[in-house]
Amino acid sequence: MSPERAPFSTLSFPVGSLGIIAMDSCKELGEHVDRWLISERQKEMRGAEAPVSFLIKSRCPRFSNGESKAIIDESVRGKDLYILVDVGNYSCKYNFMGVENHMSPDDHYADLKRVISAIAGKAKRINVIMPFLYGGRQHKRSVRESLDCAAALHELAALGVQNIITFDAHDARVANAIPQIGFEDVHAYYQFIKAMLHEIPDLEIDKKHMMMVSPDEGGIHRNLYYSTLFGIDLGIFIKRRDYSKIVNGRNPIVAHEFIGDDVEGKDILVLDDMLSSGDSLLDIATELKRRKARRIFAAVTYALFTDGIGEFQKCYEEGIIDKIFATNLTYRRPELSEAPWFVEVDMSKYIAKLIDALNYDESLGVLVNPAQRIMNLIYRRNCGEKI
Repeated sequence: MSPERAPFSTLSFPVGSLGIIAMDSCKELGEHVDRWLISERQKEMRGAEAPVSFLIKSRCPRFSNGESKAIIDESVRGKDLYILVDVGNYSCKYNFMGVENHMSPDDHYADLKRVISAIAGKAKRINVIMPFLYGGRQHKRSVRESLDCAAALHELAALGVQNIITFDAHDARVANAIPQIGFEDVHAYYQFIKAMLHEIPDLEIDKKHMMMVSPDEGGIHRNLYYSTLFGIDLGIFIKRRDYSKIVNGRNPIVAHEFIGDDVEGKDILVLDDMLSSGDSLLDIATELKRRKARRIFAAVTYALFTDGIGEFQKCYEEGIIDKIFATNLTYRRPELSEAPWFVEVDMSKYIAKLIDALNYDESLGVLVNPAQRIMNLIYRRNCGEKI
């Protein structure tokens, strides 16, 4: 079997009959995950009658005053349930007093709790796959302020959730809020490098031709992971903020200061958990180009583009950025599908593997620590194999 792909489970006894509830915010991703699971379980059954689908029908209709309820249209008794929800999907809408409202993260989180309540203790186990962690950006207390993420995790634990899977949490230490239940913070490291090697045929991963750059102090760990694995240098941008004011919920950035070796003539990879407005990334890319960097690539788990993609298109046309890689773990603006600089990284196969392993109560070690698979991938590339 190819080293890039961890085998699906072959044990005889799962925790319970598998069931997937893909909420409206996560329908498309849930359908892709379902297809992967069906395909692999069919191989395991070796000619026996295969499942048609693991998806369980559910809905959260709303009353005209905005109140809602959850309805599950199929039996969930004895099932090992996996609920997929994207709290960042603002394309979902509902009617409120004759006005069409976009659903906020608060609305999606409330619907998640409603679905768990509708299960009413009949499932064997409840697992939540929430790629974009609700309240994750408000993960620590600096002044007298709320701790939204920790409070939400406490609520889910109290409702009977036994495992929570998220991707690239803003601060994974928030798991300390729920020490008695499973909390997995996984990353798209392998999927990013595979997509890059496929999209950029002439990419040379060595100290002479490439450099990692962390966009801020908080991103040092994830960028250090890659730079160490690839054996390349790491540069760091330090954000100087104006702490006398708050704009859009945070202190505005005054300047970016670079710490690192010469970038002239090198390809640069910037890795981050989230691209919000993207202003910081464009400032960094502009500064790196001023320092005569060759090409600028960015890989982000969540590409929000809160202010649209106009500035990115302009910078691409001016040669400031080359490619931006982002996962399909949260809603993406439709216009991104036409952008020549945007590459979507599909995570459905990976989620299917995580579900499959958990369903059989197996270790996730190989899946969440992809160092060896990344090294094998680079080795195959260096041997001339098509990625």
